Amino acid sequence: MDILHSCLGVVHRRLSWISTDYSIPWKKYVLAFSWGNTLFETYLLLRQYPNYSKTEPPATLAKHFTPDVFAKSQAYGRDKAKFSLISGLYSQLLETAIIYYGGYAWAWDVAGKGLGWLGYGPEYQIPQSIIFSTVLFAMSSFPSLPVDLYKTFVLEEKHGFNKTTPMLFVTDLLKGWLVAFVIGAPFLSAFLWVVRWAGDRFVPWLMGFLIAFQLLMVFIYPTWIQPLFNKLSPLPEGNLRSRIESLASGLKFPLKHLYEIDGSKRSSHSNAYFFGLPWSKHIVVFDTLIKQSAPEEVEAVLAHELGHWYYMHPTKLLLVSQVHLFSILAVFPPFLLSPPLLRSFDFPAPIASKPPILLSFLLSQMILAPFEAFVGVGMNAISRKFEWEADAFACELHEKLAGKPGVADMGERLGRALTTIHVKNLSTVWVDWLFSAVHHSHPTLTERLKALDEFKMKNSAASAYVKKEL
Repeated sequence: MDILHSCLGVVHRRLSWISTDYSIPWKKYVLAFSWGNTLFETYLLLRQYPNYSKTEPPATLAKHFTPDVFAKSQAYGRDKAKFSLISGLYSQLLETAIIYYGGYAWAWDVAGKGLGWLGYGPEYQIPQSIIFSTVLFAMSSFPSLPVDLYKTFVLEEKHGFNKTTPMLFVTDLLKGWLVAFVIGAPFLSAFLWVVRWAGDRFVPWLMGFLIAFQLLMVFIYPTWIQPLFNKLSPLPEGNLRSRIESLASGLKFPLKHLYEIDGSKRSSHSNAYFFGLPWSKHIVVFDTLIKQSAPEEVEAVLAHELGHWYYMHPTKLLLVSQVHLFSILAVFPPFLLSPPLLRSFDFPAPIASKPPILLSFLLSQMILAPFEAFVGVGMNAISRKFEWEADAFACELHEKLAGKPGVADMGERLGRALTTIHVKNLSTVWVDWLFSAVHHSHPTLTERLKALDEFKMKNSAASAYVKKEL
């Protein structure tokens, strides 16, 4: 532990200027990058937008898209691009107004007055931080409601995907706010307490707390949170259930429950996933996927998902995210002791002289946003690599299961399933490479089908060679 603190001390000394230099215009820097990012996102959309004017799908997909369906896909893509452009600019203007006009300082002042009304002073930093977070949440959430309403009841409705009723929208919203407060308030309290309790050696202790919280949420979310929004029912007995259970058993996947989720309650988009602890996993299949695809195609989708488990992709992503999280915490202490930072964001001198923990952390994250943008692109690249590996796993499943009958064509079935999902979801099939690199965690459908064909040819060649040798 002493070696770790010594290394962190070197980092903190190199960044000590953050705590003392009043000449840095932090607010102008944050606004400049924020607008720079918005302009870059606009540039990416303008690169992508001409693809929605194409009248034919890629040659490899021509037989899967009728002219009518492809036209609908292009129209949906155009409308989503326009929505992203306008909503992005709106969000940027809202964020700019909050920062430029001292919204953070105002929210902290409101929280302090609210605390005073309850009979408590500024020394009660944790309650004031909870009130501040609530005020800040309201400042950003309420102005965003029209955007959410338009997306659900205009954009998605227009293209036939919305299944959400106005009542369901309101109840989802209220439930989401309630869950955010019930979990967020204790989490924030513990976060701030750990920092204060551990003093200048809080980084490893806070890291340990955050890891424990993430593991706890693996249990809490499916047990208590998800049932508030969706109904999970045991997948009925039948062909599909038998296929999935046989697949899981052959791979020694620790399947405990196999669920069907009522995704059609809100949308006609489809998906499937698994979650759980290493020794107890649960598979969830959207009812929309079951309706849209044949059982053998759904099985292929699950074979892909089990490829992620087989290669420990969730664990690897978790480890990468923990390294990223630790790097954020490692550079936080200089910001925690930085009166110039708070003064730059319009906080009065008495507050800036003893920076509250939450304020310092939030402002430091705004300053680190440029680095986070690069991290996001890197995480997408890792995710796409894992998707290739999971697709390859499905193609090579017959080798993993020692020639088990009925799985040799899994790669071909996966290709059909992916195509069906894209067609039913009206997904975009013409994608600009830079737009995809920045935004997409999955390869494009064309890329995946091409790779599946290559896997198929490779496996066929290998089988032919083995037979020749025999």
